[in-house]
Amino acid sequence: MDKVDTSALAILKKYFGYQDFRPLQGEIVAAIAEGKDALVLLPTGGGKSICFQVPALMQEGLCLVISPLIALMKDQVDQLKSRGIKAMAIHSGLHKREIDTLLDNCIYGDYKFLYVSPERLKTELFVERFKKMNVNLIAVDEAHCISQWGYDFRPSYLEIVDIRALVPKVPMVALTASATLKVREDIMDKLALKEPSIFVKSFKRDNLSYSVRWAENKLEKAVEILQKVPGTAIIYTRSRKGTKETAQHLQQLGISATYYHAGLNQGIRNERQINWIKGEVRVMVATNAFGMGIDKANVRLVIHLDLPENLENYYQEAGRAGRDGIKAFAVLLVREMDCISLAEMAEIAYPPEDLLKRVYQCLANYYRLAVGSAQMTSFDFDFLDFTRAYNLDVPLTYNAIKVLQEEAFLLFSESVFLPSTLHFLVSQSKLYEAQIAYAKLDPLIKLLLRLYGGELFVNYIRIKESKIAQLLNTTEKEVVGMLKKMDELGLVDFSGKKDQPQITFITPRLDAGSLPLNKKRIGERRAQAIEKAQKIIEYAKNNKICRTLQIVNYFGEKGDFSCGICDNCVQNKKENNKAIVRKKLIDKILKTLAAGEAFSLKELFSEIGENLDEFSVGLIRELEDEGLISTEKNGKIKKK
Repeated sequence: MDKVDTSALAILKKYFGYQDFRPLQGEIVAAIAEGKDALVLLPTGGGKSICFQVPALMQEGLCLVISPLIALMKDQVDQLKSRGIKAMAIHSGLHKREIDTLLDNCIYGDYKFLYVSPERLKTELFVERFKKMNVNLIAVDEAHCISQWGYDFRPSYLEIVDIRALVPKVPMVALTASATLKVREDIMDKLALKEPSIFVKSFKRDNLSYSVRWAENKLEKAVEILQKVPGTAIIYTRSRKGTKETAQHLQQLGISATYYHAGLNQGIRNERQINWIKGEVRVMVATNAFGMGIDKANVRLVIHLDLPENLENYYQEAGRAGRDGIKAFAVLLVREMDCISLAEMAEIAYPPEDLLKRVYQCLANYYRLAVGSAQMTSFDFDFLDFTRAYNLDVPLTYNAIKVLQEEAFLLFSESVFLPSTLHFLVSQSKLYEAQIAYAKLDPLIKLLLRLYGGELFVNYIRIKESKIAQLLNTTEKEVVGMLKKMDELGLVDFSGKKDQPQITFITPRLDAGSLPLNKKRIGERRAQAIEKAQKIIEYAKNNKICRTLQIVNYFGEKGDFSCGICDNCVQNKKENNKAIVRKKLIDKILKTLAAGEAFSLKELFSEIGENLDEFSVGLIRELEDEGLISTEKNGKIKKK
């Protein structure tokens, strides 16, 4: 074992508790550690994070991680911190002063990982600080977002190449779980990867049985499947209302279930997630908000009650089953109306230009923003209140906001919990003066110093108002009031917890009438959404070709195999066996009759030693229709 391998394994054991790398991980780590660019395509649950975290820990300096989702960033940062690794995330919802301090800590502190959203890259504040950082690696997570041919295009990803130009000698790794050949080529091109090492793990899952079941009563079918397949399960449904109703129905039938969606507060979501991970609840009924960062290997069953928008989403969600390598099942429940509805949804996924401009104008009015203001400013966003206020169609408005995000005007973050943070802005002597001047604040300041110490003068510290209130023997409301007072006095920078969706204006507020929409790109994305919807409809309707083969071929992985365990393979096997049995029976019948003797139906099958059943009678009729045998008036059968 060479030096790199030894060092990498030592870090893997020390920080992550694993004795060895999974297949491909070791090779990826070695390539990055040698300073090579890399494109990494590993399925969901394949351990992508370790591929860049280990080589980053092997050398001095900071790893910049670009990630599109706040929830994903928070999850990874929390995991790293729990392992004693210094990491931070900068995302929408943080104000300028906090970002300023965090970036300074990345320059002068010993942080190893900085997670940022792509929208942050082009801000002057970030660029100037980035130039001073000792960066050892740039990791681009969810790299498919850079391609307009991908399923979650984010134009801000195109800014990454400019950041990379500031540190041209620093290696870059692009990671994704699902990308077609076209998207892979686009990633390498748009990121300007230099002779990258390409690592692609097969999309084939030998232990995962894919099935499609056509059913008018899908809930009834889901219950039937749950009764046949024991163990932990996830049921995905499109609507928040559907999660609750389905979970309640299962509970009434004595099946342990709960539900999860982005509209629930963070405390409830966390509690339900933990109960499910521990096995205290068998079935999690959820929207696609559930699953990110979930590490539960023994999920035996994933059921989809609705057609996902595309095969990329389906592959990722279904792939949460059977990560332990033991046989698991992914079942898609469909009815004809679902196919019609999905096709219609794809048609309206990219609303007309006038609606996009109207929604943008309404958002500006909603927050009372003047033209030229609010760049990189985040606001709590009550979607339903917004649509009611301006009499907007709910689905079309949601789609319009998504398109405005794709066009890099807005960033829409669905319900993500951001804890309260606190940072002292003045020296200890100034703080002491405030304690004397404002006696009411004295107990709070003393407690904060006792709980969090001098770190409050250096960093933004997560705080829990409820814990502080308990220790001060007062109410949480009172504590928040005192913290706000300290903020007003300029003593601290206090940011209260957030548990609502966020809208961030990426650019300065523009005049809606002249909104610079890329009409050509929007048109191409509209056509692509329709095509992707058609592909998953075709997948659902194809009852001949192996399901796994259909999926791997979609992602550009050439194959000519049968998995042997999907519904189509099992059915084809049955039909092949039936064909073999049929041929053998025909041969026996014709051979027995070849001597010229006539038999009654019962006598014939007694003679050849086979059961007389519906299949046998049907076969006799077929042979008669083909003119190979005939039945005499006395009912005796003979060869023609």
